[in-house]
Amino acid sequence: MPQVFPKKANILPLLSLLGATAGGVLTIFLVWYYFSPEYTDVGYAPEQPTEYSHLQHVGQLGLDCRYCHSSVEFSGHANIPATQTCMNCHNQIKTESLKLLPVRASWATGDPIPWVNVHQLPDYARFSHAVHVKNGVGCETCHGRVDQMEVVRLVEPLSMGWCLECHRQPELYLRPREEVTSMGYVQPTDFVERNLERIVREAIQPPTNCSACHY
Repeated sequence: MPQVFPKKANILPLLSLLGATAGGVLTIFLVWYYFSPEYTDVGYAPEQPTEYSHLQHVGQLGLDCRYCHSSVEFSGHANIPATQTCMNCHNQIKTESLKLLPVRASWATGDPIPWVNVHQLPDYARFSHAVHVKNGVGCETCHGRVDQMEVVRLVEPLSMGWCLECHRQPELYLRPREEVTSMGYVQPTDFVERNLERIVREAIQPPTNCSACHY
């Protein structure tokens, strides 16, 4: 009986196996790369229960970050401001504004405003705002130029790799503690040398081991 397929057809199973392997590896790489927070989370800007302009309050009025987020210097978490904080000003300013109806309703009922968190870390990751603020990591390093944002959005991926970039080379990111909340801060030309001296002087050692951030 004559051969139906030529001898060179014997290589087809091998080519199929190699193609499937290469396709699997490529799929894993694409998922690993393009499903990272840099591509899936950056730009996230959820709709909030009431309008709040950081551009106006921080950029134009010069409100310090710590006025609303008052716990960042001594707590692991950055607090969302209570309605009382809003009403410190708005019980006298724009008291009839329709945009502030949810704020006034919260003040009248005692129910908190259901703000939507923009910057979120998974439950298995541990992060302390106080540690970073006290060591001179600026607010805009992680949160971007909020003084230019009408609506706050996520500008950094907050991924493990992104965090490790700073932990491995803190001299590229630290600034004087009095400049932590400054927006648009420009590092002096010799800031790396200054930071290297400070890191030695103050024994700043950002951990890179797994247990530092993961329970």
